[in-house]
Amino acid sequence: MASSSSSMCASYSSVISRPFYNSQPQFAFFCNGKLGSVPDSGGRFRCMAGQTGFFTKLGRLIKEKAKSDVEKIFSGGFTKTRKNLAVIDELLLYWNLSDTDRVLDELEEALLVSDFGPKITIKIVENLREDILSGKLKSGTEIKEALKQNVLDLLTTKGSKTELQLGFRKPAVIMIVGVNGGGKTTSLGKLAYRLKKEGAKILMAAGDTFRAAAGDQLEIWAERTDCEIVRAESEKAKASSVLTQAVKKGKELGFDIVLCDTSGRLHTNYSLMEELISCKKAVSKVVAGAPNEILLVLDGTTGLNMLPQAREFNEVVGVTGLILTKLDGSARGGCVVSVVDELGIPVKFVGVGERVEDLQPFDAEAFVNAIFS
Repeated sequence: MASSSSSMCASYSSVISRPFYNSQPQFAFFCNGKLGSVPDSGGRFRCMAGQTGFFTKLGRLIKEKAKSDVEKIFSGGFTKTRKNLAVIDELLLYWNLSDTDRVLDELEEALLVSDFGPKITIKIVENLREDILSGKLKSGTEIKEALKQNVLDLLTTKGSKTELQLGFRKPAVIMIVGVNGGGKTTSLGKLAYRLKKEGAKILMAAGDTFRAAAGDQLEIWAERTDCEIVRAESEKAKASSVLTQAVKKGKELGFDIVLCDTSGRLHTNYSLMEELISCKKAVSKVVAGAPNEILLVLDGTTGLNMLPQAREFNEVVGVTGLILTKLDGSARGGCVVSVVDELGIPVKFVGVGERVEDLQPFDAEAFVNAIFS
């Protein structure tokens, strides 16, 4: 038994201690900067995923706890978009039936400037026009409420599953994908913080083997959030191998969730996109049904330019949810509505600031109230 324990321990290294390896070192397991034997499933890595409905409760708990402050954060996070749309209040303040065409033309322009997109904008404006002319809407206040309801309906009809869908097997596996510079690794770190805060045991996987500093960046997030991390020791390690090793360790050591970082890539780089397929296949061989979620990180400041990215990633790996970042600095908040309507992929989280807690579960009603307040 002792020799077995020694053999297992030899596969890992420490953040601050000199690593020691077995005959074929490839991966390092970092556990709070301390070198020690691998804990069994009855120790500090006891997994709660086996408890009845743990993942279901976790998703609901994240959303309920965020509800208390999400409206406050959203209202401060969409300042530029809200400023663009403020003209709508002025247009509707003294609205009368004879001004309908002029008002709707200017409302259309305000929506387009905020990147709602032509298709969505025309749909909303024509719905309003029909209700005004039929006599359903008789005041500026009623038009404003109908506008908000139209946007809310677009978000909830096609993007209703905003909670994380983590299944019932442990560990649940979440892959984070996206282009370079979109905030992928940062979003993973912030997501780890939120999940761990609600009691989940998190293991990070440094699957971005293409960018030299990516592993170091994720390791900093692991220390910051007090999570464990598996990363490649060899520069030539394949991303799929790193993720396979991480999911295996997650399974062996009783982690609830494995968060997998991947290499940032342009959606037009087909060889790198093919690597994502390999990563997806690799983790599914370790845990049936994995990955449970494939979350695409999109930069909100790019507005409607994110749509081609989202289409390509979705076609290649089947994106299950979106994380929209940098919306605090964007005047293009309408792109949230466009991407949901166009692709039918729900927004799971939005980044509205630099703080670790500023990655918020997406709440459609709070979002609508924030941009039209």
